[in-house]
Amino acid sequence: MSEYDELLEKLISQKPELTRENIAELVKQKKEKIGAGYLTDQGALFLIASDYGLSISEPLKAEMCIKDIYAGAKEISLETRILSMSQAKQFSRKDGSPFYLRTMTVYDSESTASVKIWDEKANLPGLEDLKPGDLIKIIKAYVKSDRDGTPTINVGSGSSIESTDEESDIPGIDNITKDVGQIKEGDKNIAVSGTIDGDVNCMQFTNSRGLPGTALRTRIRGSEGDPLRVVIWGKNESDIPTVISQGAKIRLLGAYAKQGSQGLEIHGNDATTVEIEGSKEATPITGRIISVNTSDDGKRFIQTVDNKKNVYSITDLADSTGAYHNEDVIECMPSKVHGRQITLDSNSFVRKLDEDESIPKLSDVRIKIGSIEAGMSCCIEAIILKISDRRDIQTKSGESVALSDMYVEDETGQMWIKGWRNQARLIDSCKTGDVVSITGLTARPGLEGRTDLTLSPFSSITKKLISNDP
Repeated sequence: MSEYDELLEKLISQKPELTRENIAELVKQKKEKIGAGYLTDQGALFLIASDYGLSISEPLKAEMCIKDIYAGAKEISLETRILSMSQAKQFSRKDGSPFYLRTMTVYDSESTASVKIWDEKANLPGLEDLKPGDLIKIIKAYVKSDRDGTPTINVGSGSSIESTDEESDIPGIDNITKDVGQIKEGDKNIAVSGTIDGDVNCMQFTNSRGLPGTALRTRIRGSEGDPLRVVIWGKNESDIPTVISQGAKIRLLGAYAKQGSQGLEIHGNDATTVEIEGSKEATPITGRIISVNTSDDGKRFIQTVDNKKNVYSITDLADSTGAYHNEDVIECMPSKVHGRQITLDSNSFVRKLDEDESIPKLSDVRIKIGSIEAGMSCCIEAIILKISDRRDIQTKSGESVALSDMYVEDETGQMWIKGWRNQARLIDSCKTGDVVSITGLTARPGLEGRTDLTLSPFSSITKKLISNDP
């Protein structure tokens, strides 16, 4: 009799009203809920028994495979490799006493699992030195069911984690990494690679509990298919290089795929390992200023173009550029360069250079509406055909934000331009029939498959004077 049949007989003997057919259907439902590759038939039986308050435990092997773990298992030992690991964080219990928690994702040849490391074990000597791909042994851990029903390994006071140099059949990180073009909805605990398609930026927000949070956002392009939006929650700019070039290679360890408002997306959390090709040292950048804006809080937002027609967006946090204007050629030493997003702070320097005819002017970098595709940053010149009334839009968080939009065209096509929040005021100053030059636009997917343009803090709208002379 197989191990499955032995466990099945134990379950039926304790719950005679269950038939083999009933149990087979329950097993199917458990595996569908947890997800393919995470639960065996035997593991599903343990979960079903637990639902009925029954025990069908068998003596466990000295070492288990991840696919064989089940909620309620105690003193289990596994050999695995690390996929990703978070920093230890301090939390408070209901009685106010503190505790530490570190989370980790591990994998073997067949499956993956989440690991929670508690209290003093979260700060075990040598734990900080472990890295993705390292082979470890988890000893005398226990298993509890996570919120979504997935069995989660817990390392507590009686448990330990040991690094090992033994030979193993468990593949290394490079062998389990997938190209982003191969990722499907529902994939979790994955290693995914591609190239950065666009900017990398940090988002700051307030979560549902009223606490501040951060996230890194970018897009990844694979060897085939469209680029996917990426959001890594709990990460900030300290987790990525100071200088990241356009098209840099990126790999995410411990991520998952889900459907977002614009299609499939890759998400991660503070335990996700973010590997981006880049460097820590910035080099001077030279360009011609094509637009200058100042925010209500005094930040200057500048766009420059270099001698290769690359347009850079500069956020000046220290008013280093206050003496410079449109058409000036400047050289700056950034504190940070992420794609074509540049940050200047108190440690940066900026100086004006002599006129350089090799550096294009704004008219040289404008593009036609007909050539714009989603994901592009662009500057255009067009005539305004229609301006909608300003309106307030309610966001999912309950915030009310201003929106103005206008419909423009050039000889190659038409497109809607949207201005949110402070950028709505730029559109409010325009009128139908104006011929305008607009900088700092971002092309985004719109409704019904169209592409819309969105104003950014780097945008400026300049009206072009039209002569009435015959």
